Amino acid sequence: MQDHIPTEQRLISNVVRTRRRTFALQIAPDASLIVRAPIRATEEAIRQVVRRHMPWILKRQRLARESFHPPVRYVEGEEFLYLGERHKLLVVSDANTPLAFNGKEFLLSKAHLPMAGKIFEKWYREKALEVINCRIKPFAETSGLKYARLSITAAKRRWGSCSSKGNLNFSWRLVMAPSAVVDYVIAHELAHLEVRNHSERFWRKVGLLFPDYRQARMWLRKNHRLFPA
Repeated sequence: MQDHIPTEQRLISNVVRTRRRTFALQIAPDASLIVRAPIRATEEAIRQVVRRHMPWILKRQRLARESFHPPVRYVEGEEFLYLGERHKLLVVSDANTPLAFNGKEFLLSKAHLPMAGKIFEKWYREKALEVINCRIKPFAETSGLKYARLSITAAKRRWGSCSSKGNLNFSWRLVMAPSAVVDYVIAHELAHLEVRNHSERFWRKVGLLFPDYRQARMWLRKNHRLFPA
C-alpha cells in the first residue's frame, strides 16, 4: 500500500539514469519531481538525495503549482471564466456565429475549432472593452479624473497600466475576474492619473475610489493562476 512507501519515493515522478556522475533534481512545470541520477545509483542513494533536499523540493513544487496553467483544449465541458463565474463550453454543429455566450454556456462552432484560441481571445477583448468602458464612467465622473484613451491589451500579468499621457490600458484577461476585481483595477489605474507612484497617498486615493480594494487585490494575488498564460 502507498502508506508503506517512503515519503521521498512518493515525491519522485520519474528517475532518469544517464552516464552522469552526480545527481540533479528538476521540478517540472506541473510540479512533478524528476531525479537525474548516475546509472549505478541505488534506490537508497536516490532517496537520500531527495531527503536532503526536501525543503527545497517542497518549496519549488509549491511555487510551480501556484504558477502552473493547464493547457486550454477547447473540448466539450471545459470551463471558461467570465466576470468570476465558470461557464461550460458546448461544441455545436449548427452555430450561426463562431462563438456565442447565452449567459450560462459558451457555444463554439465545430467548424471553427481549429481557430478556437483566437476566437475566444477576440470575444474576451470585445467584452473587456464593453465592460470596462461601462464600469469606468461612474468612477471617472465621481472623482473628476479624466483619462485620454482606453485600450485593451494582451498583457499576461499586468492587469492595467497608466501612461504618462493619461492613456489607460487593461488586459483582456481582466474580464475573467469578478466585477469587484475589475472595479479595483479600474480605480487603481485612475488613481495613477493623480499619483504616479504607489505611496500612501496613492493607496488613500484608491481607497476613496474603491473602499474594498484590499479584498480585490488579495483575490488577484491568490487566483492569478486561474488566468491563461
